[in-house]
Amino acid sequence: MKVNGGKFKGKKIVFHDPCYLGRANDVYEAPREVIKKLDAELYEMKRSRAKGLCCGAGGAQMFKEAEKGKKEVNVERAEEALQNDPDVIAVGCPFCNTMMTDGVKHFNKENKTEVLDVAELIAKANDL
Repeated sequence: MKVNGGKFKGKKIVFHDPCYLGRANDVYEAPREVIKKLDAELYEMKRSRAKGLCCGAGGAQMFKEAEKGKKEVNVERAEEALQNDPDVIAVGCPFCNTMMTDGVKHFNKENKTEVLDVAELIAKANDL
């Protein structure tokens, strides 16, 4: 795959492992390899790969309120991603995109940190 990473060169990108792609299908390295081809700085969250935390969309968590005394799952996951002060949180699932975007908005960081699918990263890098 040819990727022109100029737009993302030197940008901090954190990858959130989607449940279906990662834990259900054991695909962890492919999205990271794509991000590395963008000449970006890839950062890992504390909980990643097989030990990653769901974004909150799985198990219909997106349709219910958090349990008393607990954070919304997407807020917890976004907070973990934002600890790296990323320019981009990369995802590989449309549900993760929605949940992480909402989490970033919860922290009023949408002007600093963009949530993009890996496919969007490729398209933007290649001006598609």
